[in-house]
Amino acid sequence: MKKKATINFEINLDENHIPEEISWSASDSDFESKKAKAIMISIWDGEQKSSLKINLWTKEMMAEEMKFFTFQILDALADNYQKSVGDEKISVEIKDFAKKIGKAINVIK
Repeated sequence: MKKKATINFEINLDENHIPEEISWSASDSDFESKKAKAIMISIWDGEQKSSLKINLWTKEMMAEEMKFFTFQILDALADNYQKSVGDEKISVEIKDFAKKIGKAINVIK
């Protein structure tokens, strides 16, 4: 029998539909729910051959946190690309780009 897992996001919005609180949970985790200040999700639609994106952040997410979050996403993209495609050359280029951006926005030295 195949295993099934779910990931749930709960977004509390203000009267202007701006996220005030984000929490998430996963069916196969050892915690009930965790808070988050931001989420960025990309979903590949194989039929349309395009990506769908969900990008949300709360009012409490500071600009400095978003800068570091963005740098970490770019850095992780290099690792994901290497794992999924096996193209080390482009993975290194993505990592180098992430470092360049990280330095430009002062989140790394």
